[in-house]
Amino acid sequence: MNGDLLFRITALNADYAAAIDDDRLEDWPGFFVDDCLYKITSADNIRDGNEAGIVYADSRSMLTDRILALRRANIYERQTYRHIIGTPRLTGPDSVETPFLVVRTMRDGRMDLFVAGRYQDRLQDDAGRLRFVERIVICDSSHFDTLVAIPL
Repeated sequence: MNGDLLFRITALNADYAAAIDDDRLEDWPGFFVDDCLYKITSADNIRDGNEAGIVYADSRSMLTDRILALRRANIYERQTYRHIIGTPRLTGPDSVETPFLVVRTMRDGRMDLFVAGRYQDRLQDDAGRLRFVERIVICDSSHFDTLVAIPL
């Protein structure tokens, strides 16, 4: 049972990363249930019990709005991400933690390790498809680049 679930979570993470890395950002909200939570924060905030995050959305509609703003209103330097996602670890019956790295490539070709951290997720089986009820992106560093435009 756990092997099948871990495979499904690994596939979910791979599809999630591919949607972002391939600039199919309009597909990104579809990985979440309607009443979801998506937050980017730091390990220090988690350790100190601070609820603050640099990105916060509590519905799929807010995620959709974020993508619309990225496409139509926000001005930021063109960049791409490449997610490297580790092996998920079950932490409860509907929760999982997964380490990740994101390499960012700028328009001029410069690449850097943009962020390292872990996803803390709560999942729901939605008619045979796993979706995120909650995805907390916990970055190892408390220093955030102002170019956190694209979802992590």
